[in-house]
Parts: sequence; C-alpha cells; structure tokens
Amino acid sequence: MSTSTLTGREWRLAARPAGWPTPADFDLAETAVPEPGPGQVLVRNLFLSVDPYMRGRMNDAKSYAAPYELGQAMTGAAVGRVVASAAEGVAVGDHVLHGLGWREYSVVDAAHTAVVDPAQAPLSAYLGVLGMTGMTAYAGLLRVAELAPGETVFVSGAAGAVGNQVGQIARLKGAGRVIGSAGSDEKCALLVEEYGFDAAFNYKNGPVAAQLKAAAPDGIDVYFDNVGGEHLEAAISALRVHGRAALCGAIAQYNDTEPPPGPRNLGLLIGKRVTLRGFLVGDHQDLKPDFVRDVGGWLRDGQLRYRETVVTGIDQAVAAFLGMLRGENTGKTVVALPE
Repeated sequence: MSTSTLTGREWRLAARPAGWPTPADFDLAETAVPEPGPGQVLVRNLFLSVDPYMRGRMNDAKSYAAPYELGQAMTGAAVGRVVASAAEGVAVGDHVLHGLGWREYSVVDAAHTAVVDPAQAPLSAYLGVLGMTGMTAYAGLLRVAELAPGETVFVSGAAGAVGNQVGQIARLKGAGRVIGSAGSDEKCALLVEEYGFDAAFNYKNGPVAAQLKAAAPDGIDVYFDNVGGEHLEAAISALRVHGRAALCGAIAQYNDTEPPPGPRNLGLLIGKRVTLRGFLVGDHQDLKPDFVRDVGGWLRDGQLRYRETVVTGIDQAVAAFLGMLRGENTGKTVVALPE
C-alpha cells in the first residue's frame, strides 16, 4: 500500500513530570507516516501496552532504559497488523509484536519484531500473560527467587499484570501457601476466588506488617516485590532464614519527590541470611522456550487465568497510563486501537 498521504497520531512527552504525571505533560500529535525502508515493515497498531516502568523513563535520569526525549514520540510494547513490508520473512497481513508503541502506525525494523498468531491467543495477550509481564513473573519467581515446592510466597501488587501471574505460577509450581496484597477488597476477593491465592489483604486497611503477620504467622520464604516501601520492610521482617526476595518494581515510590524513609530493618538480613535480588526481564530471555511451553500449556488447559483492563482509543492512552499508576486497573492495562 502507498503511505504517501497516510497520517497517524502519536503521543509525545511535552514536559518531565514533577511527582505525579498530569495530562499536561503529554501531547497527542498528528504526523505523516513514512514508507518502510529496506528491511522494515509498517504496522497498524491494534493494542498498545502501558506499564509502570514507563514512569521512570519520563525522568531525565540515568537508568537501565534511556529517558524519553522531550517533544519526541514515546515507545513501548505494541502488537499490530503489517500493512506494508519491505522485509523478507514478514508479510503484509502478519501480526507482529514490537517496541514502538504509543502511536497508531509504526515503521519498525523487521529484525525487531516477532510474528504472533491471533489463532493461538488474543492479540492483547502477547502484551501481557504471554508477553513481557508474564515472562517477568515467570523468571522472577522461578529463577531469581528460586521458588521450591512447599514454600510460602508473598506477592505485593498481586492484582496487577505481573503479580497475579506470580501467584498463580507459584501455586502451579507447588508452593505451600500463596499470599497477596492489593488495594481494594474487591481485588483481594479476586485473588482468592479466581486466581487461587490462599490469602489476600487490602494494604489500605491497616499496617502491612500486621496484616502479613496474620496471613503468614510462621513467616514467608519468598517475597515478590512490585511495590517497595512499607511492603518491602514488612516482608523483610517476615522472611525466614535463607528467605529470598525478587525485586521487580517499586510503584509506591515512582512519583515521590523525596527519597523513601526505608526499609528501616535491613539489619535483619544478616542474621536471617536473606537475599534481596533486583532483576530485569531482559536478562532472562534464555527462559523464553520454557515460559512459552509452561504458560501456553496452563492457558490451554485452563489452569492459569488472566484479566485485562482495556481502554479504547489512542486519545485515551495517557488516561490509561495514569489510571494504571493509581492502581485503577485489574490485571494488564492495554489500549485498543480499533481499525
């Protein structure tokens, strides 16, 4: 197809947020869509991912991912349909996963795409349960935290995209007890009734340490941290000797303008011989075949469930992102872009 007159909308970072982002920090711009060059494909995006890590990229600070540039289109995971191709091996009509989201059309190097099959799973699932978030849960729990059968696992942010998968994988891999925290009574009920957690508590209902003590009076062996702050401090107190914590995220402090006060109990790590280990999912891509085999199988036979919060329209992408930061989502947040 000719793209000489094609235009598309894209979100750009207009200002670096100070604390919580606001809609004024973003700009929705219409731009001409270029023809794909040699080795490239043009993708009409159908689903965009919004994820907590994107908040860090809005700061002008050195991190594991380069900051977004002011006035330039932001990036993130997306899945869509190829509408023009100048690359071998990727044909018009193929559906591909890629990293140039936050826009309606993306011109992507074919080498940086992965062809996905909508007949095997809904396209949006490749951004969540079968994508980066699912892989994060799988690698973080099984390799980083080294879960062993019979152990007690605590997951913070357990109703989110990563957290609910962690709890379910722990159960499927033989954990003795799985406990989650979430931000509403409704989400806690979901964790127990649909995802098979043994216990869940609403962290807004009282101190995390006291609620975790009640849910795990004998302590925990593994902590999967999506939150940081008070949750991490409580988990350190609850961890048994040789306990392990996989540090995935710290959403509780992403928008803070002052450093957090703790954890204040790091001295406990010594006597307990506890391991706190941060990780990035990109370091564990060698697990991808195992991940696809295990999670694909659990999905097919109904042992693993997932939910999505779907927001429709490119114009709603920032609202979806801000809602996710506020914890308004259940499961993975995706933005649908109907054709």
